[in-house]
Amino acid sequence: DDDDDDDGGLKPLYIGPQEEEKGYSTFDYIQYGLLVFWNVLFAVITPPALAWGGWATFGLSLVYIGALTAIVGDLATGLGCTVGLEDTVTAITFVALGTSVPDVFASKIAAEKEPTADDAVGNVTGSNAVNVFLGVGIAWLCGAAFQSSHGRTFEVNDPALGFSVVVFCSMAVLWFIVLTWRRKVIGAELGGPQSLKKITTFMFIGLWFIYVLLSSLVAYNKFSPGF
Repeated sequence: DDDDDDDGGLKPLYIGPQEEEKGYSTFDYIQYGLLVFWNVLFAVITPPALAWGGWATFGLSLVYIGALTAIVGDLATGLGCTVGLEDTVTAITFVALGTSVPDVFASKIAAEKEPTADDAVGNVTGSNAVNVFLGVGIAWLCGAAFQSSHGRTFEVNDPALGFSVVVFCSMAVLWFIVLTWRRKVIGAELGGPQSLKKITTFMFIGLWFIYVLLSSLVAYNKFSPGF
């Protein structure tokens, strides 16, 4: 509306929408403190959303995300090397957490603003599809082309990698089963009774810890998956 247009330049300084009769939560203030610098920075260096039909904003946003993700990934890799972690463990912990931050916030915003979980869940599945089909595919294509140009064969023979993928796929299947069960029992993938929300939250977090633990044990040769 007109009010939004009038103060659009100040939006990066806003904390965000308040919950009715509750005001801002502690998390809102913490998030504001962490993000206000980036909000102001990108508001200044990014062209208006109406410029060139929005394509300029969209294109630059992809560039920003890619650049920051690359920086976070390098920092996470360096941290893993500093503390002496195996490359596989570093990849599924520090690097994965660092590069997944944009997805986490995107899913959070989608879940808060939309009446259904479609956008939040779609962002998770869509993001993983891009990571697997484009991220892995393009990286391996470049690796294979580089090795071929030097007369070498590009091979990846890491038992920990294969086991990690199997564990991840198993966890993903369980994730879909839980969401389907929630849809049939309480009528929604997200939300619902407080007890079910907490159980689902701790369950999904627990799945991630189990995934990291099992993959780490194989990476450190504590047991062999047999394939």
